Amino acid sequence: MVKEFVTHQYWAVVLGGSSGLGLAAVRKLAEHGMNICIVHRDPRMDMEKINAAFEAVRATGVQLISFNADAINPEKRAEILLALKEQMNGIGKVRCLLHSIARGNLKAMVSENGPVLGIDDFRLTMEGMAFSLYEWTQELVNSGLFAPDARIISFTSEGSSKAWKHYAAVSAAKAALEAITRNIALEYAGQGLRANCIQAGITNTRSLQMIPGSEQLISYDKTRNPFQRLTTPEDIANVVYLLCKDEAAWINGAIIPVDGGSHIS
Repeated sequence: MVKEFVTHQYWAVVLGGSSGLGLAAVRKLAEHGMNICIVHRDPRMDMEKINAAFEAVRATGVQLISFNADAINPEKRAEILLALKEQMNGIGKVRCLLHSIARGNLKAMVSENGPVLGIDDFRLTMEGMAFSLYEWTQELVNSGLFAPDARIISFTSEGSSKAWKHYAAVSAAKAALEAITRNIALEYAGQGLRANCIQAGITNTRSLQMIPGSEQLISYDKTRNPFQRLTTPEDIANVVYLLCKDEAAWINGAIIPVDGGSHIS
């Protein structure tokens, strides 16, 4: 295994890195020598399993610090960045900010026997799944922690441009996330930032399982995918790694489908 990130003392800040796509990306980047700072929000009952996963990452030889905190809270964000700066101790820079926050409301717009999606639901979903990308980017720039060539990566889905029941708030957030990414790519280019969204295919994660009707999405995607299978977290992690390599420096402002070709059917 080539650990090309070690010599630069690079770090990845991963928002939502305790499971699913975020954790798979953490594992992949760590395998190649990138130090990791994870911000996640999980109940105490899940922490034994999560801490075991984090220890396995540390066993690869990288530094890993984690914070079970609300990534949307400005005070917590400031505390985390201060702690990260202290951990770096003047050595290394943040090569990658990976946004993998899955904090969306899945209420229906019309429901006869359940709660109905409200404007506050839209606001909370947009804050968690879209606006937070800009807030973290801005704070990392202001703190001077980014490397001269840094990568901003976030996860979107086909739901940003398609209507799925119960997905309206998340769909709006994903569309906003893509728009924010494009403008980061444009307006922060002078500071060395490259920003891209990975449009992940249907991946059987805990977040997908929370969507009402997810079984139908899984079944449909298996039939239309050229390889007749779902996307895996490792498929996505591989592309996160590729986007962090020097050779990916000219990819900027893109929405990249990583679904084995499902989107062409």
